[in-house]
Amino acid sequence: MADPLSGDWLQCPAPAKLNLFLHVTGRRADGYHMLQSAFRLIDWHDTISMRVRRDGQVVRCRPLAGVAAADDLMVRAAHLLQAHSGCRLGVELAVDKRLPMGGGLGGGSSDAATVLMALNRLWSLDLDRTALMALGLRLGADVPFFIFGRDAFAEGVGEVLQPMALPPCQYVVAKPQLEVPTAAVFGDPELTRDSAPIRMADFAASTTRNDLEPVVRLRYPEVDRLIRWLGRYAPARMTGSGACVFAPFADANEALRIAALCPAPWQAKSVSSLASHPLRDWVRD
Repeated sequence: MADPLSGDWLQCPAPAKLNLFLHVTGRRADGYHMLQSAFRLIDWHDTISMRVRRDGQVVRCRPLAGVAAADDLMVRAAHLLQAHSGCRLGVELAVDKRLPMGGGLGGGSSDAATVLMALNRLWSLDLDRTALMALGLRLGADVPFFIFGRDAFAEGVGEVLQPMALPPCQYVVAKPQLEVPTAAVFGDPELTRDSAPIRMADFAASTTRNDLEPVVRLRYPEVDRLIRWLGRYAPARMTGSGACVFAPFADANEALRIAALCPAPWQAKSVSSLASHPLRDWVRD
């Protein structure tokens, strides 16, 4: 990673997350769903390149298929940080997109969080973690978790976070050849919205699930088939609103072996858990 104060291009990772479980416990009057989840960072990431501009412009240097610059969460994050701080500096942004879009891995939210954390340092703003998380929430419910920067038990709409101490683990993450629109899943009338809340202390012993999974499996039979395939080797579950699915493995070699067996056109990858976000120490608590 380059020196963030050198004025050169800075390359920063934006890691993915898994939802080890996801319960929908209610719905607020404004339509947002109340959730409980265990968020886990994994070592699969996009790479975002940034370079400071002196003219205040935010410039996306590389197009992202299907995403207009005005809708890009990286660009929106930079503009939001400018407006909040009054900073007159700008930035050039480019992303090497490795995480699948519409996969439930939080790629867009992670990109936004990485931009907020890196620009907070590049622009010498010195906002603390709480302030950055509050800004991130304005971009999306998953953004605060990536700024929080470690495994967490999540409540609220996903922004109320408590740190969790989880043992290291290897996972196989598999992706079907489709994207799942999050809004459509949460809007489905068949979605369970009244799961009983659990305590973080009871997480390991609780029977958990992903409440969104039955809706997605019914709407998208390919996701159902993928879960069934991966479930032959270890307990498999969908992450987030899909479409990616995952299963835990104690042995890295076994995870690599199973990932290599993934039938085409599906894709599978062996990944490790991350103890903390690579940029976590760039933000003060």
